[in-house]
Amino acid sequence: MSGRPLSIALLAVGVVVALALPRVIYSVLALDILLWALFAMSVDLLVGYVGLLSFGHAAFWGGAAYVAALLARDLRLAFPLAALAGVLAAMALAVPVGYLSIRRRGIYFAMVTLAFAQMLFYLVNELRGVTGGENGVQGVPRLLWGVSVTRPGDFYYAALPLVLVGYLAVYRVTRSPFGHVLAAIRDNEARAQALGYPTPRYKLVAFVLSAGIAGLAGSLYAIGHGFASLDLLHWTTSGTVVLMVVLGGTGTLWGSLVGAAIVLFLRDQLSSVTEASDAVTGAILIAIVLGFRRGLWRSLAALPARAVRRLART
Repeated sequence: MSGRPLSIALLAVGVVVALALPRVIYSVLALDILLWALFAMSVDLLVGYVGLLSFGHAAFWGGAAYVAALLARDLRLAFPLAALAGVLAAMALAVPVGYLSIRRRGIYFAMVTLAFAQMLFYLVNELRGVTGGENGVQGVPRLLWGVSVTRPGDFYYAALPLVLVGYLAVYRVTRSPFGHVLAAIRDNEARAQALGYPTPRYKLVAFVLSAGIAGLAGSLYAIGHGFASLDLLHWTTSGTVVLMVVLGGTGTLWGSLVGAAIVLFLRDQLSSVTEASDAVTGAILIAIVLGFRRGLWRSLAALPARAVRRLART
């Protein structure tokens, strides 16, 4: 099985796993895994399909989280509307940031995006009258058109359709003619320009779309946890999501889900075992990255083919 049938089968399996996940692990962790995976997919859309490494995506994840949290708390908006507002805010922020950032490549692009993210971090911290400063936005309700979905399990299934829409949006973008042009830009931008494609425009659109997906994940994360804090905007958040992408494998999308699940599950399990959980988690992740240099998803997907080749030789 290959191509379209395999993709449909994987999507169907993914939906079944998402529906059953809260019955395997507790609902809060299950939602965190799906949202961080969606966040990682937004980064992978740039890293794996355009060749742009962003260290500033926490600005869109955290910025949308603050917008959604404020609207849900102060205007009592239903969480889908608050999340939509967060998406629009993230995309609006991404237009000027992306316009200025895509003029640079490689590490310079990464540093410019990091600089913009840190500017937003300090701006949010200074606007204490609106954002709460270091205390953040607290007491965010989970409302669904007047109905409160306060239980984590209820909110998980209420938010799941929006999460799946985000997954399908990223999948569709990467499989569309637009996504094929992005891959051509990643492989050889000069050749893509010679073929007549306005590559800066394509990169800017990809950047804005990526920010919108990150904003959707961040909005649902803030509403699901009932608060938005400065940690969501910190540069370490961008570093964590890049680690998830690299761990799972760039340019795979599914690898983002695997990377997010491993990082969050290790963090959750080790936090109750040792006080140095971050150090132990880091050592394990380094070992995985060194052992699976193409990423876990590509490495594991290649195992059946290797087994068949070995059997054929014998």
